[in-house]
Amino acid sequence: MAPRLKERYESEIKPKLMEHFSITNVMAAPKLEKVVINMGCKGAVENKGRIDAAVRDLSTISGQRPTVRKARRSIAGFKLREGMPIGAAVTLRGDRMWEFADRLISVVLPRIRDFRGLKDKLDGRGNYTLGLAEQSVFPEIEFDNLEYPQGMDITFVTSAPNDDQAYLLLKELGMPFRNKDQKD
Repeated sequence: MAPRLKERYESEIKPKLMEHFSITNVMAAPKLEKVVINMGCKGAVENKGRIDAAVRDLSTISGQRPTVRKARRSIAGFKLREGMPIGAAVTLRGDRMWEFADRLISVVLPRIRDFRGLKDKLDGRGNYTLGLAEQSVFPEIEFDNLEYPQGMDITFVTSAPNDDQAYLLLKELGMPFRNKDQKD
């Protein structure tokens, strides 16, 4: 069975976007291509257990095993050597991507305390990145078993050629963007 957000995209959102931007080719309609979750591990140089905890939490959140990211170069000031593990990342595509996006939009973001909406700043190429302060907002993570509070970046990569199309796509998917007149 297809994820509910994907079904809603195919039946409601895609035709609406095609009509709004006067797109005639179905393949040219903006769509969500992938979701990348990146977790940089602060203190991983001193404590190797932080990487293991980050991999465990990220695999619980995403439903697939993340890759461990290693340092590309040595930085003496941070006591960092080339090749040391410093983070974990996972790329979601297909049904798993749609399920994660649905969970993030409908369950996780409303659970954030004092949440007033997301900033509507896209990267100029139709992609959007949001940062979460810690992984405990996900219902899959048991707060009692949480070893280290860890932040993460979630990037939505779209096929939209510009920010306007990507913004409308994400807005239609249910992304709770802040109103234009609202301040930080």
